[in-house]
Amino acid sequence: MQGVMQGGGKRGRALGALYDAGLVMASVSAAIAWQGSNPGDLVPVAGTCGGSIAVGMSLINTANGMYSPAVPRSAPKIIWRTLLTLLLALGLTYAVFVLTGFDRRADLMVPGMVAVGAVILRRAYVTHFASDSVRRRSRTLIFGCGQAARVVGQTLAAVDPDVEIVGYFAGPNERVPAVPSALILPATMSLTETALSLDIDEVVVALTERRAGSMPLRELLDCKLRGIKVYDLNTHFEKRLGQIRIDYLNAGWLIFGDGFNQGGARTAVKRVFDLVCATVLIVLASPFMLATALLIKLDSRGPVLYRQERVGLNGQTFEVVKFRSMKQDAEVDGKPVWATSGDSRVTRVGKLIRKARIDELPQLFSVLRGRMSLVGPRPERPFFVEQLTREIPFYAVRHSVKPGVTGWAQVRYQYGSTVEDSQEKLQYDLHYVKNHSLWLDLQVLAHTVRVVLTGKGAC
Repeated sequence: MQGVMQGGGKRGRALGALYDAGLVMASVSAAIAWQGSNPGDLVPVAGTCGGSIAVGMSLINTANGMYSPAVPRSAPKIIWRTLLTLLLALGLTYAVFVLTGFDRRADLMVPGMVAVGAVILRRAYVTHFASDSVRRRSRTLIFGCGQAARVVGQTLAAVDPDVEIVGYFAGPNERVPAVPSALILPATMSLTETALSLDIDEVVVALTERRAGSMPLRELLDCKLRGIKVYDLNTHFEKRLGQIRIDYLNAGWLIFGDGFNQGGARTAVKRVFDLVCATVLIVLASPFMLATALLIKLDSRGPVLYRQERVGLNGQTFEVVKFRSMKQDAEVDGKPVWATSGDSRVTRVGKLIRKARIDELPQLFSVLRGRMSLVGPRPERPFFVEQLTREIPFYAVRHSVKPGVTGWAQVRYQYGSTVEDSQEKLQYDLHYVKNHSLWLDLQVLAHTVRVVLTGKGAC
């Protein structure tokens, strides 16, 4: 079971979350039965308390990377993440039992918190410390040996310990390899025969040269018919990293592939979700916003709020409002300048509110007005949008959805202040635009909580 729960990829993470949720539900049900409560309370209490705790714990675990060992971490970082997860999950458990109307909630609180703690500690062990012999690693063959294949190999080696790169199979038109020759498999057999003989689980097609005759479609189809997964390069990056690489992207892949569903039903659900969440967050954050306004006024001269024109849905401009974190007249000559890490224009209070992302809170009112969404690509200034649209392919695609207070790129990539950083972030924004859903929004919000608590990526 550990091997299944620890598997990399979306399926492994989903199974891990379901397994942990089932353990929590079972534990709450067992505690109710053990306390000798009325059997009629089992379904409603287990459903409300157990269900709420299970869903919340799954989101917390997801946000803290407890379902994916994709990036190797040191023991201190693992311990810190585990303690943070425990703190959030136990706090959630306590709140759920306090808020429920069940008359014997005090009797269930301790068993419930013990069960949640045990599930999280088990998850931390399975994800980060379980023996490699327990883990079922995916045997991967990379079809290609050029620059694209090298990038794929380096990416897999760096981010996914659940993948074992068996070797590279050279394409027919690739003359100069960019990968170590020792890793290139001998071409004594066909691609299909090689994959079958090496017990390959998946083939990643990463050909730098794709002229006529480069793509053995029949052999790739045979691999797929034999149960071997076959991915093109773009699908590989989307599956493994949650991004769409634009350096190997063509418009046909975007046009004819799945995703980019912008239907009315999804828009309506997202709008209701935005309204409910923004309202709740404004109520909860109002004391922090009042305190922030006072501190800004005491710290430096100038207005409390900072207004700036940004580009939103379908390229339409709107005014974004944030708490002022820089000195007044930060752009003296009127020319837009990238904000950088350690920017000297940032005030003392500004450093604190930027680190905790408090400066973004006034944008929740833009969500209520319908100009922004809670989750989406971050809106950029028209000056930079014009520049980035010229320099980065497919940049305008990110404007097909509402901009967000937080986004997939913000929780997956560090703070950036260059065209190159914008290109990296665009690859995550494209993934969000292509795959956005209520579940992905919840994941982004859960990750945002972790980013705020750890200060990751703040400048």
